[in-house]
Amino acid sequence: MELRELKYFLAVAREQSISKAAEALFITQPNLSRQMQNLEKEIGQQLFIRGARKITLTQTGQLLRNRAEEIIELYNQTESELNTPITDISGDIYIGGGESYVMGLIAKASREVQIEYPKVRFHLFSGDIIAVSEKLDKGLIDFGIFIEPANLSKYDYIRLPLTDTWGVLMRKDSPLAQKEYVTPEDLWDKPLIRSKHSLCKSIITDWFQKSSDELNIVATYNLLYNASILVEEGIGYAVCLDKIIRTDENSNLCFRPLYPKLISHLDIAWKKYQVFPKCAEVFLKRLQSILDKYSLES
Repeated sequence: MELRELKYFLAVAREQSISKAAEALFITQPNLSRQMQNLEKEIGQQLFIRGARKITLTQTGQLLRNRAEEIIELYNQTESELNTPITDISGDIYIGGGESYVMGLIAKASREVQIEYPKVRFHLFSGDIIAVSEKLDKGLIDFGIFIEPANLSKYDYIRLPLTDTWGVLMRKDSPLAQKEYVTPEDLWDKPLIRSKHSLCKSIITDWFQKSSDELNIVATYNLLYNASILVEEGIGYAVCLDKIIRTDENSNLCFRPLYPKLISHLDIAWKKYQVFPKCAEVFLKRLQSILDKYSLES
């Protein structure tokens, strides 16, 4: 299986047509058809369902598309790093993480690096702990931001000096909005919107004093913005971290912290024995400098 074949395959998957993909690739349709037939023979499974008007992917084809996209992305990253002169601090830095106001520290370090080295570009990926771990393990991102508790035994990491506070996002006209904080008993009979990651977090389960099966979970989310829309529609109360969704006077929503208080630390992690491109080394040093200053001021 060659890199060229994977690029051709992704073009067919994207265009859902051999003729349109061939046109986009500037090759002949018979040539592309033959390439795809050879790819199916090499894999030993059907990749396409050839309909009258469009081509769709089989389950095997969908799996190959996911893997091919990762392979092409990693190839492009590697090619960019190898083509960058050792003395030239430029290139791309890939960072993945969940939603947290602590990302402000990452943004500050990124801005300082870009001011000094304008050719450095940053690429952010938002996802839960599972998605970030997968990309970090595959080398598709350089750094991952993890909300504790998280198993970081296979990574090198730095704990960030700020913490996130757990609480509940709700409508301002909710009865619980009149309270300064929310207790487990307040939520036992309420429709809850929980993050998929927090469903398996023992700290959340322990705080509720009930298992997930005993709670009225009406929806789950990966990222909070869409969950906030459900909250605004009155579907339920979102258990989440503070300072992610706006709750100012122009918002219909408010945030109330949990009691007993529940906080989470955050870490920035990278693969052990990672050989960074020069730009990523500069970023990590700049971030460490910012964290050192922050600790002294605290």
